[in-house]
Amino acid sequence: MALNPRPAPDSVAVVLCTYNGARYLPQQLDSLLAQTLAPQRIVIADDASSDDTWTLLEAFAERARARGIAVDLQRNPRNLGYLRNFEAALRRAEEAIVFLCDQDDVWYPNKLADYLEQFRARPRLNLLHSDSRLIDGEGRELGRRMFQTLEVSTAELAAIHAGRGFEVLVRRNIVTGATTALRREVLAQALPIPDAEHPELERSAWVHDEWLALIAAATGEIDCVEAPTMGYRQHGGNQIGARRRGLIERLGGGRQRREYMRVLAAKLDSLRAHLQRAGLDVGAAKRAALDARIAHLRLRLDLPANFARRWPLVREEWRQGRYLDYSSGLHSMVCDLLGLR
Repeated sequence: MALNPRPAPDSVAVVLCTYNGARYLPQQLDSLLAQTLAPQRIVIADDASSDDTWTLLEAFAERARARGIAVDLQRNPRNLGYLRNFEAALRRAEEAIVFLCDQDDVWYPNKLADYLEQFRARPRLNLLHSDSRLIDGEGRELGRRMFQTLEVSTAELAAIHAGRGFEVLVRRNIVTGATTALRREVLAQALPIPDAEHPELERSAWVHDEWLALIAAATGEIDCVEAPTMGYRQHGGNQIGARRRGLIERLGGGRQRREYMRVLAAKLDSLRAHLQRAGLDVGAAKRAALDARIAHLRLRLDLPANFARRWPLVREEWRQGRYLDYSSGLHSMVCDLLGLR
């Protein structure tokens, strides 16, 4: 389906995807209707739920329409899976600013209004995301935030605020889809989300928020709100959740680390191919950052097992500053030097 090329400049759509979410869905739906700025449209895509989700959605649609909010409510005849369901729903949004919404969170009342103010003031802003407070299944705060859990550094935040978000995101994703809003134009540049077209890329290796954030940062500016704009619910049924990195991830379990680098290199290769194929002008600096990140990953993956041959390559990569720019600095260098794989 073609994307609407000329939405009203301040129009807002919320895109909500659901699947067997009846337990937590009512609180999220109530938080949408409690916004100080109502969206023009709410697009809802249910992925063939087998619980009471559809009944809840039909009742919600009546409430929202009674308040003058258009509701585009559709139910898939068969389960598409999280990624493809979200992609199909995004294509149905016709407004200028599109908010991504999960089924089990709770938005704070000023979220829409605060985001829209930023988009109005900053024409080059492609995507905005925020921190969130983690809550449990009962809605109680867990005492920590998403940025804290993801270990987002002050340097990363400063880079994003300074317009260098792409440099941050080619190293790792810190954008949570449930906190994200983006301009409609980004969807025209980003969809469809790559699946298995790259020979090394396993099916659905891309998560929708990671892909959309990279495209938005490549073609314009992204930024983040450091204050929480929502409660992000943690429970056993999360499609995508927040957790602290474990000891193996921190200290570098070799096989796990190599697989992570292999998949990431393949994903970034597919991003580079997409940007070239779509003819998107990202500028020399961003192209160079992407090329350098991929080259660094490939070098690390191809390091020889023999120490005498490995040491000069690691030393030169360190001397050029690429371990600091594109990996975890001294920790990554030591792992490679010791051959922890």
